[in-house]
Amino acid sequence: MTPSAPEPAAGPRPRLDRERIVDAALELIDAHGVPGLTMRRAGQALGVEAMSLYRYVSGREDLLEAVAQRLTDGLTDRVDARGFSTWQGYLQALAHEVRAAALTHPAAFPLAATRHPAAPWLRPPLRSLEVIEHFLATLSEKGFDDVRAVDAYKVFTTFLVGSLLLEVATHAHHIVTIDESLDEGDAAIPERDGHLDLRESPHVRRMQDRLSQDTSEQEFEIGLESLIDRIERSVSQ
Repeated sequence: MTPSAPEPAAGPRPRLDRERIVDAALELIDAHGVPGLTMRRAGQALGVEAMSLYRYVSGREDLLEAVAQRLTDGLTDRVDARGFSTWQGYLQALAHEVRAAALTHPAAFPLAATRHPAAPWLRPPLRSLEVIEHFLATLSEKGFDDVRAVDAYKVFTTFLVGSLLLEVATHAHHIVTIDESLDEGDAAIPERDGHLDLRESPHVRRMQDRLSQDTSEQEFEIGLESLIDRIERSVSQ
C-alpha cells in the first residue's frame, strides 16, 4: 500500500520556506522511509501544491540533499559541548553524536552514509565540510601530522558507516540505499558538488590530495587487524 502523507495542520499555515520544507521531508522519511518522500507528499504535508515547493528546492534530489545535510547540522557544536581533552575523547564524542543522529533518524541516516559525498574526493557520513574540517583541525591540534590525520579520518568513518548502517537497519525496516538520482526538478547535484569553495576549510584544502586517494584495501586490513587484536586481548584477559 502506498504510504500517505501526514494530514496538514488545521488553521492558518505558517509562511513556507526551505527550512519548513526540509522539516516536512524529514518527517515523511522518518515515517515512511526514503521511498515515501515525493514532492507531492511533501506539499500535502505542508498544505500546499507540490509546485509551490519549487520556489525553495529545485526537486526531490535537492530535497534529499538538504535532508542529508540536516543530519549534521549543529554536530560540531554538540561535540564541543561534550568537552574533551584528548584526541581519543574527541573521537568518542564525535562517534556518539553521529550515532545519536543516526538513531534519531534511522530511515534518513543512509542518505548521509551512502549517497555521493560533498565532493568527489570526500566520503560520507561526515559529508559536511564543517564537520570534516573540525575533525582534521582537532586531530592536527592534538599532534597528528597530515598523513596520520587523514588516515585516522578514513579508518574512523569506515568503522562508523559500517557499524551504524547495521544498527539503524534494526530500527527502520523501510531503509533503502539510494544509489541513483530520483530527481523531480533537475537539481544536478552530482555535477555541482565537485566545485565547493574550500577557502573556509584550510585543513581540508591542505590535505585534499591525500583525502582523494583510494586506500580502501589498506583501511580494511587495518580495521581487521585492529579487530583481531581487540579480540585477542579480550581472550587473553
